Amino acid sequence: MAVRAASDTVTAGGGTKIAIRDAAVRLFGAKGFEQTSLREVADAVGITKASLYYHYASKLDLLLAIIDPIIDHMRAVVEDIDAVPHDAEGVRAVLRTYLRGMIRNRDAGALCVRDTVAIINAMADRYPDMMDSNQRLRSWLAGPDADDEAMLRACAALEVLGVALLSKEFVPGAADSLLESTLLDAATCVLTACGTA
Repeated sequence: MAVRAASDTVTAGGGTKIAIRDAAVRLFGAKGFEQTSLREVADAVGITKASLYYHYASKLDLLLAIIDPIIDHMRAVVEDIDAVPHDAEGVRAVLRTYLRGMIRNRDAGALCVRDTVAIINAMADRYPDMMDSNQRLRSWLAGPDADDEAMLRACAALEVLGVALLSKEFVPGAADSLLESTLLDAATCVLTACGTA
């Protein structure tokens, strides 16, 4: 994923909807969801506010367009998870797939840090789906007949991978490949206790 340089404007054209989303991510992340007006988003893209409304009916719809890909990715990871062998290779493949989705959506990380309450409110209808997907993934990672320690390790491994979503806030210069290798190794280590008893 190439990181686009932030600028004062985003060029509109064939990808106007994407340009609006990108401008909103940048502005919501910098100023906050509540503090950013749709007029500012439209101006950043170089379109009228009416044109913005053609693509997104409200500021909430625009926020959901930023958040939904993360939730959709979580759902996709667990959709056929029971068909994946629960061995070292299968677990690492599932962790990698989950992590790549977090990396792909890390542009929304600043927004997640700054406006947690707005995001939770926006996700109200989607929260059960997200929690169900997360629970299924945690249970699968913990393995069959998991004890409390295995469940805690599965939870901790997913938290480690979640760092990718916030990485632009914490380590803005980190390359995707470094994020993937470092966090995948760390999550795998958490699951396996890194060889300790």
